[in-house]
Amino acid sequence: MNLIILYPTDYIAEDRVQLNDYRHKHVVAVLKAKVGEQVRVGDLNGCMGLGSILVLTDDTLEMSVVCDVDPPHAAPLILLLALPRPKVFKRILITATTLGIKRICLINSWRVDKSYWGSPSLAPDEINSQLVTGLEQARDTVLPVVTLHSRFKPFVEDELQNISGGGPCFVAHPHNAQPCPQFPLCSADQMVTVAVGPEGGFIDYEVDKLIESNFTAIEIGARILRVETAITKLASLLIE
Repeated sequence: MNLIILYPTDYIAEDRVQLNDYRHKHVVAVLKAKVGEQVRVGDLNGCMGLGSILVLTDDTLEMSVVCDVDPPHAAPLILLLALPRPKVFKRILITATTLGIKRICLINSWRVDKSYWGSPSLAPDEINSQLVTGLEQARDTVLPVVTLHSRFKPFVEDELQNISGGGPCFVAHPHNAQPCPQFPLCSADQMVTVAVGPEGGFIDYEVDKLIESNFTAIEIGARILRVETAITKLASLLIE
C-alpha cells in the first residue's frame, strides 16, 4: 500500500481522520510509523497529501491531514474486456487500475462461460475493493468506472460508438492482424479504445463485428500472453 485512501466517513473533524481497520494495521505492521511521523494519504476521488499521526494505539489511528495535490493523470485508454474467470478478473481490475485506466467495459463473448456473469466477484462492493487496492498501489485516488454488458451484439451495435468517442480503436487478435502501433496515436482530448478477448480469444464473428465498428485488429508479438499480461503490454505500447 503506497497511499492510504480516505473516505468521508473517516473524518471526525474538518482536517482529522480516525482509522481502525486494515489501514491502521498497515501503518503499524508494515510502515512501522510512530506518532509525529507522516504518511501519504488521499481522499477518494479527490486530492492527495500527507497525514500527520497524532494518536496511534493498538486499536486506533488518528491523523491530521492536508490533501492539496492533484492525483496523477488518467491513462487515455478505454478497456473493453471479455469477462474473465473470477480469480483472474480480480487481478485484472487491480492491474488496470494501477495502469491508470479509468473506463473498463466488461463484455460478453462466445468463449465466456455463462456462469461468470453470476459470480459474486461482480458485486459492486467486490469490484470496488479491487479498484481501491489498485489505487493504493499506484498512488491514485480516482476510481475507474466499471460497466457490465452481458450481450455482445447489442453492445457493439448500440453502445460502443458512444463509448469510444471517435478515437482510435483496436482489438487484440493474434491472427491476420497488423502489428500494434505505438503512441502518440491521437490528440490529447481523444481516447484509445482496446478490446481484449477471453482465454482462447474472440471468435471470428466477434472480431468482424468489431472491425465493422471501426476497430483495427492488432497483434503484439508471436507469444500468446495471459490476459493480464496482454493488457499491460498493450497499455505500454498504445499510451505514454
